[in-house]
Amino acid sequence: MNIVFFGSSGFSVPPLRSICERVTCVVTKRSKPKGRGYLLDDNEVKKAARDLRLPLIEINSFKDEEAQGIRDFKPDLFVVASFGLIVPRWALDLPTVGPVNVHPSLLPLYRGPSPMQWAILNGDEETGITLIIMNEKMDEGRIIYQERASVKKGENMAGLSGRLSARVAEILPGIVDRIDAQGMIEGTEQRHEDATYTPIITKEMGRIDWLKSAAEIERQVKAFVMWPVAYTFLDGRMMKLFDAEAEEITRKGTGQGVVAGITKEGFFVETPAGLLKVREVQLENKKRMGAYDFAQGYRGLVGKVLGQQDRS
Repeated sequence: MNIVFFGSSGFSVPPLRSICERVTCVVTKRSKPKGRGYLLDDNEVKKAARDLRLPLIEINSFKDEEAQGIRDFKPDLFVVASFGLIVPRWALDLPTVGPVNVHPSLLPLYRGPSPMQWAILNGDEETGITLIIMNEKMDEGRIIYQERASVKKGENMAGLSGRLSARVAEILPGIVDRIDAQGMIEGTEQRHEDATYTPIITKEMGRIDWLKSAAEIERQVKAFVMWPVAYTFLDGRMMKLFDAEAEEITRKGTGQGVVAGITKEGFFVETPAGLLKVREVQLENKKRMGAYDFAQGYRGLVGKVLGQQDRS
């Protein structure tokens, strides 16, 4: 069975490797210029395809002439995992058996591009993996496989994504074998009335609002650790937060966003509900470092108010 695999992120790589012996072509989003030198930043799927010596098609959209090259591989099955582009009807009709999409949520919950981030943001204790038969609508196809997975306490996006991706790599070969032997699995219709949706993540979503509780800000830091990274401002300079933990301590403070103290674990910031223990930061134009080391080198940090973009 000829499989064309579609993917564009680190999440896609373990599933690709798990079925690589059946994959005849990999389709990924075209690499984008990065940095001041405008060098092409190859995505992880492109690197994996090269490592596996698989034919590669890079596109910006299915309107690109290169997309027509998918026809040449005479696909029986599409496997799509974190691809990042809507697959149009003409392409969905190409595989003789059908197109399958891997989605890291318990569909119909969290349809759309950012299900794992929103599971963390909302403080969910459970998420999952769903495989569907693709149609033209976003994540609305019939479910051919679904299993539940916990969201571990304190787990960030990198950890959750890596764990779910590894699990997909374990189950995908068996599902592909079953489809090869029996044809496409019939699946079950989704309960569309229960559907929820996730938006495209923007950089502005990373900005911390110090009027939120410490627990909410912790989840924001965990959800956006890969991109855009939660951020605030210190003396008018952007500061990214890579790791933080809520401390449910109630005490009368001097105001939200105020740096309240420093310990060897990091520094603490006041919120309306609890303290946020900041563990790892990166100040604008500086290197990423532990929050305690940063605090030791930043004079007068205690008492500073975070979040003020204008330099004082």
